Amino acid sequence: MILFASGFVLGAWCLQQQANLPGLQAAWILAPGLFIFFKVWQSKTVWLKSISLFFLAVMLGFGWAAMLAKIRLSDELPAEWQQKSIVLQGVVATLPELSERGERFRFDVEQVLTAGARVPKHISLSWYEDAEMPLHARFHAGERWQFAVRLKRPHGTYNPHGFDFEAWALAENIRAIGSIQAKSGYKKLQEFVWRPGYVIEALREQVGNRISRALVDKPYAGVIRALVIGEDNAISAKDWQIYTRTGTNHLMSISGLHITMLAGLAFAFVAFTWRRFPKLVMRLPTRKAAMMAGLLVALLYAALAGWSVPTQRTIYMLATFALALLFGRNVTSIGALSLALLVTVVLDPWAVIAPGFWLSFSAVALLVYVSAARLKSPHWLHEAVRSQWAVTIGLLPLLVAMFGQASIVSPIANAFAIPVISLLVVPFSILGAILPIDALLQLAHGILALCMQALAWLSALPMATWQQAAAPVWAILLAVVGVVWLLLPYGFPQRWLGLLLLLPMLLVPSPQPKPGELLVAVLDVGQGLSVLVQTAQHTMLYDTGPRFNTQSDAGMRMVVPYLRGHGITQLDGLVLSHNDMDHIGGADAVLAQVPSKWLLGSFDYVSQSQLPKQVHCTAGQHWQWDGVEFDVLSPTLQSYQDAELSDNNRSCVIKVSSMQGSILLAGDIEKEAEMALLEGNQGALHSDVLIVPHHGSRTSSTQDFVQTVSPRQAVMTVGYLNRFKHPKQQVVSRYQEAGASIYRSDNHGALEFCFCKGVALQPKAWRETRPRYWQDKNL
Repeated sequence: MILFASGFVLGAWCLQQQANLPGLQAAWILAPGLFIFFKVWQSKTVWLKSISLFFLAVMLGFGWAAMLAKIRLSDELPAEWQQKSIVLQGVVATLPELSERGERFRFDVEQVLTAGARVPKHISLSWYEDAEMPLHARFHAGERWQFAVRLKRPHGTYNPHGFDFEAWALAENIRAIGSIQAKSGYKKLQEFVWRPGYVIEALREQVGNRISRALVDKPYAGVIRALVIGEDNAISAKDWQIYTRTGTNHLMSISGLHITMLAGLAFAFVAFTWRRFPKLVMRLPTRKAAMMAGLLVALLYAALAGWSVPTQRTIYMLATFALALLFGRNVTSIGALSLALLVTVVLDPWAVIAPGFWLSFSAVALLVYVSAARLKSPHWLHEAVRSQWAVTIGLLPLLVAMFGQASIVSPIANAFAIPVISLLVVPFSILGAILPIDALLQLAHGILALCMQALAWLSALPMATWQQAAAPVWAILLAVVGVVWLLLPYGFPQRWLGLLLLLPMLLVPSPQPKPGELLVAVLDVGQGLSVLVQTAQHTMLYDTGPRFNTQSDAGMRMVVPYLRGHGITQLDGLVLSHNDMDHIGGADAVLAQVPSKWLLGSFDYVSQSQLPKQVHCTAGQHWQWDGVEFDVLSPTLQSYQDAELSDNNRSCVIKVSSMQGSILLAGDIEKEAEMALLEGNQGALHSDVLIVPHHGSRTSSTQDFVQTVSPRQAVMTVGYLNRFKHPKQQVVSRYQEAGASIYRSDNHGALEFCFCKGVALQPKAWRETRPRYWQDKNL
């Protein structure tokens, strides 16, 4: 079973790496493969049979994933219907996610009333708060509504080491996203639609509301909600950072561990009660009754939690053991894990691109591995220490590969957090959410608050985490072999060799330009700007992208993962060009995790994080790093006395020049600032690459400015179908007429320039470097 399950998973994973889905011709490859398999299967050679079974599973996994992908992608929003008003009817399918701007929920479309329009069956809708909005207007799971909406196809930012929204939307079967047009009218058609899925979502909503009422204004109410109903969007970014640095983030939402603990408690309670009634024991043995009760509790909790990948894995494993016991079969742990693995990927082939899938199954596989071939049960303390060691060291390659960091204090943090959260906080939280006893929820929150104090202290330690650049594939594979070697039973010779196999992954250096050369990364942060500039020994970040809401910003979601993936743990300088939220919204998140030696800006930045020395940018400032020149061209010192000067026109304009070329970072300057630059710096403006001012708006990029800069490449950082309609076509045409190649972050993703000797100045576009079949090709 393990061989077939592994092959099937590998096949599904290979499909998810494709730039395009295979056509019908791929079936001609599968047919000969099946013929060879049946021929080989008749052989008496065991290893040959095993290899053929594995490759058959790979082909089946690849084909199955491809078929489901074709079916799901066929349900799409036509490009011509994007951002057009469409009237439709349907049902609120999930409990709403609340934010300071409104609420968001998934919507099952039942009927499209607009003539000629075609809308996918499953979409995500947002309602934005408005002055005209009635105070009582709310949406709840299971309600049937009629809305006028504007939709667009799933399209997210795309950066190295960053979150792939389009992949996530496909996996979640969200085939269009949009907003409700309040002014066009909205109407509730039915109070509740009685279907099993909607009933569960309505129950989750009621339980979540009960928790919120009982724990109003409590700092960790969002964590309690996450532990009970799996909704973690209310956990603050500061708390997530603590969980990440201490390696306890798996405990702060629904995990297989919590489900197993609850199932175990139910098993113990039913077994204790059942055996005291002989008539019940005669009808059904105690162990079978207790196992079925534990499985039922696990199913109910998993449904309440939203049926995430960790819950699926746990349910499938528990169900395997329960059915085996019920029918008198003997199932090994590895057999149950293999069946759970296979069932998960058969039902959801996109699970293989989720980090939680690999971490969840790998953790259980490690525990099975270190507990195999035992002659007697060890002491509980020895068992706990060895299990924690196995998970900590065993998951290290995955954590480094996926996140570029691993928690050093994780064994200590998990040693007390696991029993406290799983055995105390979770049971009390669930009982308090179900029973009308607020004291239980208050007790759970109080215990959690004490646990958080200890975790916060561990998180504050200077060496709480190990961070490094993303390691190459060969180093990761070598580290996996090293982990298996290290975790061999005691007494096995030369186990220390496993440490040597881990070293290449932990010590691999990040790529650095040579002296006089320059690396520039224009990150895809949507409608905003963030540019990373690297010389041989120094790093500067120009702007940090937008803030999306109080819980999320570009710094947290895009900039920091990119910095971490390139092994950057400190900035030599941070430039905040001007005081607009689409340029500085991620600054707090960046400074909290990647400190900077100094901060240059056109305003006084105020932050909750500890700030470095701040200096106002003024024309004439100059410095040199590793043979690369940095010149501030604008604003002038006198401009700070002009109260009527807009923030855009006070943007820090910096030219970076190397021996192989130059780039001009122009912020959001408009025609007034461009004219001032032309008067005082005309000879210094020419650059090979230009970050187009103000995202290509009509108020910038005057004809004289474009001709004077005369860039070979013009980069426009814009959000997909943004509400400002940037870049304006006349601006694009202006640059094209000047001979510039046009690059757009919404079309190309992140752009990486190498101003290096012997290398053509051609950006590496992430959407072209790492294409995937789910990406929108109709741009």
